[in-house]
Amino acid sequence: MGFKSNSVFDCKIYNITKIKNISGSITVLQNNKNIPFEIKRIYYLYDVPSGESRGGHAHYNLNQYLVAASGSFDVDLDDGNSKKSFFLNKPDQALHIIPGIWRSIRNFSSGSILLVMASDFYLEEDYIRTYSDFIEEKK
Repeated sequence: MGFKSNSVFDCKIYNITKIKNISGSITVLQNNKNIPFEIKRIYYLYDVPSGESRGGHAHYNLNQYLVAASGSFDVDLDDGNSKKSFFLNKPDQALHIIPGIWRSIRNFSSGSILLVMASDFYLEEDYIRTYSDFIEEKK
C-alpha cells in the first residue's frame, strides 16, 4: 500500500495485553512485536483546554500508535474519500494510524493524556499541514 491508496479502514484499534495483579496493571509495548514498527519517537499531549482540538494534519510516511494513557478523546480520520472516528479511553488499547490519513483529535476529557508512539523522528517535510494540500496529494 502507498500513501495515495491508504484508507481509514486500514487504521484500527489493537488490544494490548494487560497484566493485572493485586498491585496494579501493566501494559507493555515492544518494537516490532505488538507494535508493527520500530518506535523512534514518543510524545504525549496533556492539559488540552476544553473545546480545543489537536492534530489537523497528515503524514507522508509516519506510522503512529495512539493510546489514551489517561482519560478519553475522539480521533477523527479522513483518507480523502472516507471518514472514520474512534473513541479512545483505555490504556490497554492503541489506535494505529498509517501514512496518508488526515487526523484530528477532539473532545479531550479533563486530565486526559494522549501517548503517541511514532515510527520516525520529527521531520517537518513529512507533514501535510493544510487539508487542501492533503486532498491534492491524495489525487
